[in-house]
Amino acid sequence: MKEPRIISILHNLLDIYSPTGFTHEALKYIEKLLTKNGIKCRYTNKGALIACNHKKPVMAAAAHVDTLGLMVRDFNKDGTLSFTKIGGPMLQAFEGNSVKIFSDNHTFTGSLILNNPAVHVNNKAEQEIRSEENMHIRVDEEVYKDEETKALGIQPGDFAAFESGFEYTETGFIKSHFLDDKAGTSAIIDALLTLGAEKLNKIPAMFFFSNYEEVGHGACAGIPDSVEELLVVDMGVVGKNVTGRETCVSICAKDSSGPYDYYLRKRLVELAKKKKIPYKIDIFPHYGSDGSAALKAGHDLRVGLIGPGVSASHGNERTHVKGIEAARDLLLAYLTSKK
Repeated sequence: MKEPRIISILHNLLDIYSPTGFTHEALKYIEKLLTKNGIKCRYTNKGALIACNHKKPVMAAAAHVDTLGLMVRDFNKDGTLSFTKIGGPMLQAFEGNSVKIFSDNHTFTGSLILNNPAVHVNNKAEQEIRSEENMHIRVDEEVYKDEETKALGIQPGDFAAFESGFEYTETGFIKSHFLDDKAGTSAIIDALLTLGAEKLNKIPAMFFFSNYEEVGHGACAGIPDSVEELLVVDMGVVGKNVTGRETCVSICAKDSSGPYDYYLRKRLVELAKKKKIPYKIDIFPHYGSDGSAALKAGHDLRVGLIGPGVSASHGNERTHVKGIEAARDLLLAYLTSKK
C-alpha cells in the first residue's frame, strides 16, 4: 500500500534510532529534508534543530525527536548487560524486543529479556516484575563471561535503542513504538512542506525540534525572545477517563504541570470547528511536554498543546493517519490565521 507523504516521513523517522542523547541522525534527516525545500535550519548549542525563514518569529511550534531507550550500565558475570532506562519505557511492552547497541567503534544487536526467562527452568517467570533489576540485555555474540563482553568494546554509557516495529495497515492505523513524538514531528514537517519556503518567509513562525523532551528539559532553552506563543505538537492520550481518539487531534487543557493557556486553547478549538478538523479537548493526568519545560525555565510564553491521539503510550503504541493529518491541519490553520 502506497504511503501518503506524511506517513512516509513518519516511517523514515521511525527507522532512525534516536533515544534521548543520541538524536543526531534523526535531526540530520529533518535538516536535509527541509533545506532541500528551501527552509533554513540551524542547531542550538544543546543540539536541538530550529527551522525558520522569518527574521523575527512571534509564533513557535515544537515537537521532539528523542525517544525512549536504554543505556548500558554494567556487565553481568554471564556476559549479559545490565542497563538503565532513558525516559520511561514500559519494560513489559519492550520485553523480547531487539535492540541495537552503539559502541564507539561498532554496532551490536541484542534483546531485552528477563533475568531467568526460560519457563522450563523458571515456572514463575510470568509473575516476575519487569524492572531494571530483573532484566538484562542479551548480546548476540558468543560471550559467556563479563570479560568476553568487555573485549568486544562495549562499555558503560553505550546507547541501546529499540526497533520501532512500524506497520501501516490498510485501515489507516500506524502501529509502532515511538509515535510519541515522531507522529507529531511528522505533522510539523508535513505542514512545513505544505506551506513551502516562500510562504514561510512571510509567516512569523519558527519550528523547534527538541532532543531532550523525554527527560524533561527539551525546550528549556533555544527559543528566541521574540516568540510570544508556543504550540507544542506532541501525542494526545488515548485511554481510560480521557476523551482522546486515534482519528482526532487532542487539544490539551491541562496536564500534570498545570493548565495550558486558556485563550490559545480557545482559539485552537475555534479553528478546529471552522476548518471541520476532528478534535477532542482533553486533560492528561500523567504528562509533561516541551511547553512545560519552556515555562519552568522562565520563558514568557503563551503555550498550547495538541497532538494526534496515541493509544498505549510508552508501550505498543497505535495511532491513525486521520489523527496525524488532523494535527497537521490544525497547525496549518493556526499558522495561517490572524488573531
